[in-house]
Amino acid sequence: MTISTATTTMSPSKAPLAGFAAQLLLLAVLALTVGLSTWGWLAGVVFGAVLCGLLKVALHRAGMTTIGWANSVTLGRAILTGGVTAMVVGSDAPALLIVAIAAVALAMDGIDGQVARRTGTTTALGARFDMEVDAFLILMLSGAAAIEYGWWALAIGAFRYLFVAASWALPWLNAALPPKFSRKVVAAQQGVMLAVVVSGLLPAAVAVFALAVALASLTWSFGRDIGWLYQASRVRAVWTAPRAHALAAR
Repeated sequence: MTISTATTTMSPSKAPLAGFAAQLLLLAVLALTVGLSTWGWLAGVVFGAVLCGLLKVALHRAGMTTIGWANSVTLGRAILTGGVTAMVVGSDAPALLIVAIAAVALAMDGIDGQVARRTGTTTALGARFDMEVDAFLILMLSGAAAIEYGWWALAIGAFRYLFVAASWALPWLNAALPPKFSRKVVAAQQGVMLAVVVSGLLPAAVAVFALAVALASLTWSFGRDIGWLYQASRVRAVWTAPRAHALAAR
């Protein structure tokens, strides 16, 4: 059964503005309770402004008349990520508070997809929005871990962005990948491990080991996918070369 959301969600023009207002409200609450430095405020405000600006452009390009319930959930996750960003960049907030907010955002990760499927509102924009929020939250958690255990831990969050940067120079990296359950497991593992490490509940040696395992599994997952994409590009080249030569000979 498909449930229409046309009259139950905000229009694309109002949703980003409401999201930015919610981001400012969360920052104000954090400033009053745990304190935010100027850098923390700046990081949170810039995050919210860029997030909501890009969302407005994306909704317009996709021709969507409403943001939809699923994207509303993802927007809520993004706002929580903005709060985590502000605290990591500039605050004396307890580690457990950072982890608690991040944990809520991570837990909501399974909700937006379920809502999209149940309401028949699955879109490419929603999938991309969800992925970008996940990636940035992992980057912030890895940054928090790096402050305590060494900047090498930041590689966990930077991996995905390095992959995207590499795809600009190597277009074959942009090809679609076959679904892999193990890829989802590795992705979920990063958030859980980073949250536990940042909480400070683990002994230092165990925390470093957990970060090393997270980085190793991520390296394996990306390495396998890059290898598959490279082999696929070689196969495409073999199949398309004769056709290109035939067309040129005409």
